[in-house]
Amino acid sequence: MITEPTFYAAAIPAVTLYGLSKGGFSGVAILSMPLLSLVISPVAAAAIVLPVLMVQDVVTVWSYRRTWDGKVLAYLAPGALAGIATGYAFASVVAEPAVRIIVGLIAVVFCLDRWLRPGAATAPPRPHNLMSATLLGWISGYTSFVIHVGGPPFNMYAMPRGLKRDVFVGTAALFFAAINLIKVGPFIALGQMTLDNLATAAVLFPVAILSNLAGIWLVRRLPATAFYAIIYALTFVVGAVLLIGGVRALL
Repeated sequence: MITEPTFYAAAIPAVTLYGLSKGGFSGVAILSMPLLSLVISPVAAAAIVLPVLMVQDVVTVWSYRRTWDGKVLAYLAPGALAGIATGYAFASVVAEPAVRIIVGLIAVVFCLDRWLRPGAATAPPRPHNLMSATLLGWISGYTSFVIHVGGPPFNMYAMPRGLKRDVFVGTAALFFAAINLIKVGPFIALGQMTLDNLATAAVLFPVAILSNLAGIWLVRRLPATAFYAIIYALTFVVGAVLLIGGVRALL
C-alpha cells in the first residue's frame, strides 16, 4: 500500500473530482488521471482508480435506480463491449495521444455544432440510430479502458435523445458501472490489480463516497436547463484538454 503523503496530496483531490463526475457532472474528472500521474505511473494510477470508480458506481446506481433509459443502454452496449475488447487486445501498443486527439476533436465539434447551428438548442429529440450508437459506444468503451475518459462519447449519443436530467444521470451511471465491472477481468489479466493497489484504493473509499454524494446532492438541486448547459460546457472543456494534450504529446 502506498503511504507517501505526496501521493495522497494528489489522490484526494483526484478522487473528489471523480466523485463529482459520478454524481452527475460528467467530465469534471478530466484532471484526475493527470494529477495521479504526477506522483505514480499511469498504469498504477489506472489500477488504483478502477476500484474507486466501482465503489462510486454503487452509490450513483443506487441513488438513480428508478431513473434510467433502457433503450440508450441497449443501443450503446454492443459497441461498448467491442471497445473494451479492443482496448484490452491493443493495450501494449495503444497510441494514447492519437486516442486523445480523436475523442477531443469529436467532442469539440459536437459542442460547437450545438452552440453555433441555428435551432440546435430547440431541436426535437433525435431518434435512436444504431450506426452512431455503435460507433460512439465503441469509442466510449475503448477510451474508458485506455485512459478512463469514456464520458464525452456517451454524452454525444445520450444528450440529443432528450432525456430528463435524472434519467440522463441514471443511464450514465448504469452504463459506466457495467463498463467498469467488465474491465476488472482484463485489468487482472494485464497484471494491474495487485493487493497493494487494492489496499491503496480502499484507503480512498471514504473520500470517494462523500464526494459522490456531494455531486448527487448538487445535481438534484440544479434546474434541468442549467444542468445540461454545464454538461455541454464540461464536454467541450474535456474535449479541448484531450485535443491539446494529444497534439502536444505527438509534437
